[in-house]
Amino acid sequence: MKEEIIIAGFGGQGVLSMGKILAYSGLMEDKEVTWMPSYGPEQRGGTANVTVILSDERISSPILNSYDSVIVLNQQSLDRFESKVKPGGVLIYDSYGIHTPPTRTDIKIYKVDATEASFEMKNAKSFNMIVLGAYLKVRPVVTIENVLKGLKKSLPERHWNLIPMNEEALKKGMSLVVDV
Repeated sequence: MKEEIIIAGFGGQGVLSMGKILAYSGLMEDKEVTWMPSYGPEQRGGTANVTVILSDERISSPILNSYDSVIVLNQQSLDRFESKVKPGGVLIYDSYGIHTPPTRTDIKIYKVDATEASFEMKNAKSFNMIVLGAYLKVRPVVTIENVLKGLKKSLPERHWNLIPMNEEALKKGMSLVVDV
């Protein structure tokens, strides 16, 4: 098994955190992992993306030109990365702020209304975990149990009380994903 993923959006949407949690989750499952963030100098509000590779075998390079899975959280990221999904791959997007939806027919496209769901949960910080839950429903590359362990590893101890809310957000995302 080898999964090459890019998550892209605005800084402040939890893009890098989502990638970090996914990477830690892979480590919990004894997978080979790379985590490579990329963001502009403005970070919050600027564009950000993170490449994560999970594999059962050694990873030769973290630099990729195409991906098995692309998760986009804004129009700019969709415009930039839709063409980078490998044929037969997966594209997941949050519908909020997407004016021109994806059009490719050689990939599986899924929509998740994560922004709306985070408002319903009365917690904007749950947004990235809702998106991650949707991704894991479509591509169960790691278990929820290991995501929660990865979350505990990546969160400072003072925020461990948020883990149950994050678990709820993961499950919410799994229930919201829509095949387009």
